[in-house]
Amino acid sequence: MSIQTTNTTNTTKSSVARTLRHYWRVTVAQWPMFALAVCSTLGFIFLLSFANPYVIGRVIDRVSAAPVAASDILSVFGPSILALVAVNALGQLSSKLQDYSVWKLELRANYALATLAFDTLSNQSMTFHSNRFGGSLVSQTQKFIAAYSTLLEALIYAIFAIVGSAVFTVLMLVRVVPLYVALLLALLVIYLIAAYYMYKRVLPLNAEAAAASNQLSGELSDSITNILSVKTYGREHWERELFDAANREVLAADTRRMRASTLRGATTSAIIVIIMTLVVIFMTGRNAWFGISAGTLVMMFSYTNQLTMQFNRISQVFQAINRGFGDAHDMTLVLDEPRLVDDRPDARPLNVRRGAISFRHLHFAYAEQSKHNGVFEDFTLEIPAGQRVGLVGRSGSGKTTLTALLLRLSDLQAGRILIDGQDIAAVTQISLRQQLGYVPQEPLLFHRSIAENIAYGCPQATPSAIEQAARKANALDFIEALPAGFATLTGERGVKLSGGQRQRIAIARAILADRPILVLDEATSALDSESEKLIQEALIRLMAGRTSIVIAHRLSTVASLDRIIVLRDGRIVEDGSHAQLVGAEGEYAQLWSRQSGAFLGRDL
Repeated sequence: MSIQTTNTTNTTKSSVARTLRHYWRVTVAQWPMFALAVCSTLGFIFLLSFANPYVIGRVIDRVSAAPVAASDILSVFGPSILALVAVNALGQLSSKLQDYSVWKLELRANYALATLAFDTLSNQSMTFHSNRFGGSLVSQTQKFIAAYSTLLEALIYAIFAIVGSAVFTVLMLVRVVPLYVALLLALLVIYLIAAYYMYKRVLPLNAEAAAASNQLSGELSDSITNILSVKTYGREHWERELFDAANREVLAADTRRMRASTLRGATTSAIIVIIMTLVVIFMTGRNAWFGISAGTLVMMFSYTNQLTMQFNRISQVFQAINRGFGDAHDMTLVLDEPRLVDDRPDARPLNVRRGAISFRHLHFAYAEQSKHNGVFEDFTLEIPAGQRVGLVGRSGSGKTTLTALLLRLSDLQAGRILIDGQDIAAVTQISLRQQLGYVPQEPLLFHRSIAENIAYGCPQATPSAIEQAARKANALDFIEALPAGFATLTGERGVKLSGGQRQRIAIARAILADRPILVLDEATSALDSESEKLIQEALIRLMAGRTSIVIAHRLSTVASLDRIIVLRDGRIVEDGSHAQLVGAEGEYAQLWSRQSGAFLGRDL
């Protein structure tokens, strides 16, 4: 076995144990239903598969012993008739209780697992989500939840039935035909050993098949999400090739799994045939040699047939278990992955009184960067409460990263960020972000109504407050022009609105949220000149008396702010007001001259 195969097998075993741990927790939380499922299953198996043949066997023995007169039938066989009625009635009741308890347990467990997956994904860092397909995560979550039902049904309907049949067979026959029971158990042990080793071979193949399926979902999601780019660049054929490659990998993985499963099924089926052949020979010989009664022979055959039928399901059971663990594999890894950004155990809520921000000796590098070649090295910046600060500089200078660190979307390698003297690493992330009004460069909207999107940061807002926020963001005119107005659904990621309209909705959201600290990352980049002017006026009113950080490539957006910071390669190269920086004739002055057209004459 190669090292790679060994590592894959070990990883798969570890994943199986962790998957079982997650599933066991939600099952224990519903232990009354689980206990009812187990008891009803064992009762169902015993009553209909073992008690029935036992009563029939006793009837056959009585019939074989001596003729029964017509007048004595009820007195002789009446108790047996009543026993059969009771056994079948209780057996059917157990069957219905089994179905009810399993169904109820699945419903409650699926709810708990869905909540677990959602909480895990929603609380992971942006770095985590940036490195994964959203479609794959959705697929993994759905498969993880469905796998629980697959494994639970295999456990209740198959494994407990198999184990119960073996135990009841031994208990019912060991006193009557002990040698027969011993031979039967020996053959069944051989069957289980063969089935187990075949199962071990198939388990990694199921994980590979599930991973290939998740990759296919991710490719499909990525292509559909960016369908506009696909069409405008005429890349349908290329995306088709990427999808086909992923689809072929799914086909290949499923084919490998199918071949291994088929071989396993053929092997175990052959053992079942051998068992039945030996059992028939043993039974006929025992009848001639030891005079076993007809009723006992009926019991032996009925129990053995029931048992072999149950064991014949082991191949399908292992296949279902393999598929269940394979489907759960990827999400199990996600659930057990440590949070890159997590609250401390003693984290407390952030209390913003004034809004002063302090960046002290920051060191930060992304995972793909070396710690000595990161975005910031010993970066320090003080922003007094209520100051409006613009961050400018070329792409890659660290502007957006600085605001991401303030929002604690990523954690520092060293240094501290303080708000009113409180280290943001020591406060809860939710309380931190509830004090920040944030408008990103590319605002994304939920596939909900415009009113819901505007009120997302202030869900208790009244319709009049929502309308007022839209008016301040210069969004009211286009909203009222829509047929459904504020009730208009925006489409997935806001696709039904233009870029400028989406940005104005996002600005209205920030206006309505009314947070003490504002972070605007290119908040006016998608607006036309007239709308930009109106939005800038609204933002100036909004920023009054609030600590504000504004990232902008258009310098006209920050020209009226109290202070402008020019960044280059994660360092502050200029710091001052617009007038001061223009007069200094440094990097900011050059950028301003280019954007204001002062260099046109020289270029010509």
